[in-house]
Amino acid sequence: MCGIVGYIGYEQAGPFLLDGLQTLEYRGYDSAGICLNDGSELIVKKAKGKVGDLRKLTDDGKNTKGTVGIGHTRWATHGEPSDVNAHPHLSESGRFAVVHNGIIENYQQLKDNLTAKGIVFRSMTDTEVIAQLIEYYYKGDLIDTIIKVLEKLEGSYALGVISQDDPDEIIAVRKESPLIIGIGENENYIASDVTAILSKTRKIYRLENNEIAIIRRDGIRIIDTDKDELHKEIETVEWDVSAAEKGGYEHFMFKEIMEQPEAVAKTISPRLKNGRVVLDEIHLNAEQLRKFTKINILACGSAYHVGVVAKYIFEKMLRIPVEVDLASEFRYRDPIINDRVLTVVISQSGETADTKEAMKEAQRRGSHVISIVNVVGSAIAVESDDVIYTWAGPEIAVATTKAYSTQLAVIYLMALYFADMLGTIVPDEYKALIGELESLPERITKILENKERIQYLASKFFNSRDVFFIGRNIDYALSLEGSLKLKEISYIHSEAYAAGELKHGTISLIEKGTPVIALATHEELIGKIVSNIEEVKTRGADVIVIACDTHPELANIGQAIFIPKSCDMLLPSLAVIPLQLFAYYVSSLKGCDIDKPRNLAKSVTVE
Repeated sequence: MCGIVGYIGYEQAGPFLLDGLQTLEYRGYDSAGICLNDGSELIVKKAKGKVGDLRKLTDDGKNTKGTVGIGHTRWATHGEPSDVNAHPHLSESGRFAVVHNGIIENYQQLKDNLTAKGIVFRSMTDTEVIAQLIEYYYKGDLIDTIIKVLEKLEGSYALGVISQDDPDEIIAVRKESPLIIGIGENENYIASDVTAILSKTRKIYRLENNEIAIIRRDGIRIIDTDKDELHKEIETVEWDVSAAEKGGYEHFMFKEIMEQPEAVAKTISPRLKNGRVVLDEIHLNAEQLRKFTKINILACGSAYHVGVVAKYIFEKMLRIPVEVDLASEFRYRDPIINDRVLTVVISQSGETADTKEAMKEAQRRGSHVISIVNVVGSAIAVESDDVIYTWAGPEIAVATTKAYSTQLAVIYLMALYFADMLGTIVPDEYKALIGELESLPERITKILENKERIQYLASKFFNSRDVFFIGRNIDYALSLEGSLKLKEISYIHSEAYAAGELKHGTISLIEKGTPVIALATHEELIGKIVSNIEEVKTRGADVIVIACDTHPELANIGQAIFIPKSCDMLLPSLAVIPLQLFAYYVSSLKGCDIDKPRNLAKSVTVE
């Protein structure tokens, strides 16, 4: 959530800042703004609403002058969405401007102290406190001032700061919220996400916690809070800029759904060598693995749903108890975690605030942490004991698709790798599952080729008020994700239920015409789920059945979507594709803003 972009060079900064903010829209926001140093004063333009509104206000940046500037897309936390509360924020005299991602937890105390000294605040935000503190403590050296201000702040932040007094400098600071520095020719950049600067450069520095960057046209210095110079490696972004563009598709979400065969292949293929799973990223040996009496999985949102699937897979294949925790709840229940518990942390961005803090709590209690993330160098990746990257490439749509699928692929790899180490899988089964894993991208492709069938079913149900998903065992785990996808982008009320629980209250919600999507892929429980389908049909439900093509008879009890038969472990990766497409087509027919659903953010970097 929220986005930062900054530019210093010899070109006019306004147009670049607006373009950069446009690429960050997917992160979720409700207002946008830019601030430029025109050589004599700081000029701020900001507006509630979309970046398009800011473009109109600034004539696409043409009526803003200055070759140094910072910009921001805000997702409201402190203070309602408004022009005044939008970033950047100026100090009282207008000498300093700040953009900020994160939360200043002690802002009210700081604000009260400054107000008592006569300083007048314009906004309701926590961010303005930073600008006012800079001006209050400024004695002529901006770096010394910022270091002093950082000592006062509690919470998380990525900051971009410019000063009226120095039109040739941007200061960037990071603590717990991502920030990168882009390296150009006679121009440099800051951004909260590499997509904002890919049109200009692929060479970047990733700031770590408590690092300060002094960025000028002709160079970049990075120091710590003791003002000691730091020497960092330049990272080159490998994926092509086209990966962050729609490439002819109407929406990023649809593009990313269609990219899943390739994304899953990129996750799996490099880790299969000579018929075996090789995870060089994990440094646990068999003896260390055997000491674990429990696996604890921490995640939020769709990543949590991956964790629920993983529970079924890990327990079956490893014979180790698995507990799946919502990261936002984990720290507040005094969890039983120690050095005999292996913690698996799942986060697409690697910056999810609740997940990051839950991971730290597990580490404090002695647990070994393996993280599954997409973003290289992200906070969770850096701070975990071992990290497995999904290599999904950029995912722009707020509603995750290929990140979910590649996280599932990592779970399969981990399950096979650990089962082999522990001796809980026989050679023939291991070999068969490797073959199934290798064919997974091809099977996903086959489902995508049948998307018109799913589009047709979406056209029948897009006006529904409520939709229910049911399943048993691993199908129930997957139904959680199907329900979330539908509700977050179509705004249709949707819930997922373990099918066996219907008779314990939920079935009272079923009435004539209620759509029920029943997942019936788990071979051992076909008879059970068929009984549950009959229960809801008897009460008037319209049923869509998702089943393997080895059970064509299921078309007799509902409108069927068939997927290729696979082993039980891999079925979630196949059955999720129709669920994603159904949500997408329903939302498209409703005219929803699919890539940027209301009130949601891509990367949730605050609690």
